[in-house]
Amino acid sequence: MNQQAMAPVVLVTGGAKRVGAEIGRQLHAAGARLALHCRHSRDDADRLAAGFNALRADSALVLQADLLDGDSLPALVEAVVGHFGRLDGLVNNASSFFPTAIGQIGEAAWVDLIGSNLKAPLFLSQAAASWLQESGGAIVNIIDIHAERPLKGYPLYCAAKAGLLGLTRALALELAPRVRVNGVAPGPIEWPDDGQLAPAERDAIVAHTLLGRTGTPSDIARTVRFLLFDAPYITGQIVSVDGGRSAHL
Repeated sequence: MNQQAMAPVVLVTGGAKRVGAEIGRQLHAAGARLALHCRHSRDDADRLAAGFNALRADSALVLQADLLDGDSLPALVEAVVGHFGRLDGLVNNASSFFPTAIGQIGEAAWVDLIGSNLKAPLFLSQAAASWLQESGGAIVNIIDIHAERPLKGYPLYCAAKAGLLGLTRALALELAPRVRVNGVAPGPIEWPDDGQLAPAERDAIVAHTLLGRTGTPSDIARTVRFLLFDAPYITGQIVSVDGGRSAHL
């Protein structure tokens, strides 16, 4: 069997842009084959995969799906295995993020925030579990420092990420000893491009970090790569990558 066919296969949700794309770049550079999930950003995902495939033939696949459709999640995992023949890692990166004022939270916000940040990671992990057990693989969930230290104005998002934090530790227990499950909790890494946070708010957040600067998507991606490939005795842990912000919030 050739070396390419033995390379680990990782499914990255929300892998078309921003942090998800950088996770893909880091994992591909480490030798992995990638299934890049996207919802709307198909063109970005296709360009990213084309670049990977130019470097190593058949090393990247794009799969488009709405993670809020729970019935589609087992099929997403099966598509990865059907194409590559195995699954070694799952990175639950896709996430919705928007404010929800108390007194105005409706069903749509609940479905979106809980669905993308908690429900989809649970059901994707469940669908992937048997394949990951077979390969001795790993799951990395992208959480948030605000899972433990809430951000004012975002109660539902923070609750969803807190649920994902608890799920990470619960899955580590349920899937041991064959599958490791860990989380990465970013701090101020890459701001949303929708104008949710005013420049003054961003500056105040950065000023509160011990390192006094924003991080980069690469900071998150390197940590994900480490937890997937270089941490065989680490499971059930949440690694904060936040410039020290959570140390004194």
